Amino acid sequence: MNRRSYLALAGTAVAGGLAGCSTDGPGGSGGSNGSDPSGGDGSDDGSGDTGPDDGESVEFTVETVADGFTAPWSVAPLPDESALLVTERVGELRLVDPETGDRDRVPGAPTVAAAGQGGLLDIAFHPDFPEPNWVYLTYAAGDGSGASTTHLGRGRLDTDAPRLRSFERLHAAEPHVESNGHFGSRVVFGPDRLAYVSVGDRQFKDFGPDHVAQDRTNELGCTLRLAPDGSVPDDNPFVDDEGADAVFSYGHRNAQGMAVHPETGAIWQSEFGEQDGDELNRLERGANFGWPVADEGCTYGGGDPIGVPHDERDDVVAPMYSWPCPDGGFPPSGMTFYDGDAFPAWQGDLLVGGLASQYLARLTVDGDDVAEGSSLLADRGWRVRDAEVGPDTGHLYVVVDGDDAPIARLVPDEESANDGGY
Repeated sequence: MNRRSYLALAGTAVAGGLAGCSTDGPGGSGGSNGSDPSGGDGSDDGSGDTGPDDGESVEFTVETVADGFTAPWSVAPLPDESALLVTERVGELRLVDPETGDRDRVPGAPTVAAAGQGGLLDIAFHPDFPEPNWVYLTYAAGDGSGASTTHLGRGRLDTDAPRLRSFERLHAAEPHVESNGHFGSRVVFGPDRLAYVSVGDRQFKDFGPDHVAQDRTNELGCTLRLAPDGSVPDDNPFVDDEGADAVFSYGHRNAQGMAVHPETGAIWQSEFGEQDGDELNRLERGANFGWPVADEGCTYGGGDPIGVPHDERDDVVAPMYSWPCPDGGFPPSGMTFYDGDAFPAWQGDLLVGGLASQYLARLTVDGDDVAEGSSLLADRGWRVRDAEVGPDTGHLYVVVDGDDAPIARLVPDEESANDGGY
């Protein structure tokens, strides 16, 4: 099964305790327990010479799977990797043949509010896909008044004559807001077979204790936990609190990446900071992740601190890794843990797409220790929106943000059938 659909880690609890990190990567901080910087120098393009770990020397070819996409946002290989589902933020869902590059429009996707950062966004498969054949989508949609919010919905995928049938809205985060930004909008199924959905803070700027991300009477700046039919599980941490029954964690700014650790079952998120302050978090049940009362970022333009550092408050959870202000940020989008066979040196590594930074970061994860290693694809000028491992081949699929954009694939040199791809 595709990692986005479900990792069969029965009985594994989502997210244990947090002890912080013990190493720093280039431009990043290992958190409150960080020590001397280590890792690559940010110049490695993936063909690497040597480095701090075996993953630095991996050689691969970059191939174009298909191109001509308009603002693609997510890629999800079917469990047998016979096809890829790709969302375009403008509202199109595509079924792509990974061998020929042929792409078909998939009718039946929801109507979306494709403005600013909104539109058709993430994809996940039902834990038992293809029986049942539910495909889950997150998307921004309006309420008819000019306000919008993050939605979760699902439809049944037919692949022969591609179509998404019987699409239904499952949940709309409350409240709707007149803003075109910070929808969050990643979705994964955890080992508990429940859907975890990130919702952004919708760009509210009142950086204090009354900020929406610190107010559990709404669902902004939160991670939601929902059953596959959209209902609220009885064991959610705030199930008895008005407005917070679907909330699993809060104090988030704008989490656009989410992945399940292949061994522990813990759910990790990547989160955009304001100016710098970008984070990698490991979710904990009922936890407050601090935004904006505790943060390592600063205000746009002025460079003033936002809140206090995480380690100055005992009521918040610190990031596992961060890019603090003013050391430079790494706007992190979609991410995946590598668990394929094509790149054995990357086993267990976290691969995170960088937008303004324009590379795919490879980070090593060893318990609570996180360090940044290779800067993959750094020579291509690509805003990397998403990455996903092929469940059959172990190849790495990469979504490039932009107009007339490609879906790329990283293939070990010995498997490559061409001379360099895109």
